[in-house]
Amino acid sequence: MARYTGPVCKLCRRQGEKLMLKGDRCVGPKCAVEKRSYPPGEQGNRRRQRRLSDRGVQLRGKQKVRYIYGVLERQFRGHFATAEKKPGLTGENLLQLLETRLDNVVFRLGFADSRRQSRQIVSHGHIALNGRKTDIPSCQVKPGDEIAWKANKTKSDLFKLISETVQDKEIPSWLSLDAKNMSGKVLAYPSRSDIDATIEEQLVVEYYSR
Repeated sequence: MARYTGPVCKLCRRQGEKLMLKGDRCVGPKCAVEKRSYPPGEQGNRRRQRRLSDRGVQLRGKQKVRYIYGVLERQFRGHFATAEKKPGLTGENLLQLLETRLDNVVFRLGFADSRRQSRQIVSHGHIALNGRKTDIPSCQVKPGDEIAWKANKTKSDLFKLISETVQDKEIPSWLSLDAKNMSGKVLAYPSRSDIDATIEEQLVVEYYSR
């Protein structure tokens, strides 16, 4: 399973904004963007002063979406190709595909502090989809699907920690959460208003439409 294994704080610094890739750490004093608000590398401060071309703006917009959802380029391009074939706006179709990945839904339900952690939770077999173990983070969910922690994984320290804080998490309207049983359900496909408003999906469409 391909995945990014480098320091995620550098991704935020490269974008020049917090992408919340480390969950609660990103809002604390240890956040790398707060300490060093310039791009990584010896020429970081100099690169920050450069004016991006239109192509550079599109690339940065595309990379931002990739970083947020933790998807590598080949898989991201595959999602885009699928979005193009669906009726409707390609950009919104792409975001819907990314939002309905199993690892993202696990994160949205509050079962993980970050998408990176949720990907690990899924791939390690902690999650059941409609009662069956599913260890594929990119698995697409649909309305009516139920996501829950497997019964034999509820004795772990991680589960105990998450179950104590899950009620404090904000759950999007297209999902429902049963905090007592640590399970959730997909009520509908997410609309554009349910997704991060700072994402500019049109930049992704423009980048791949060159």
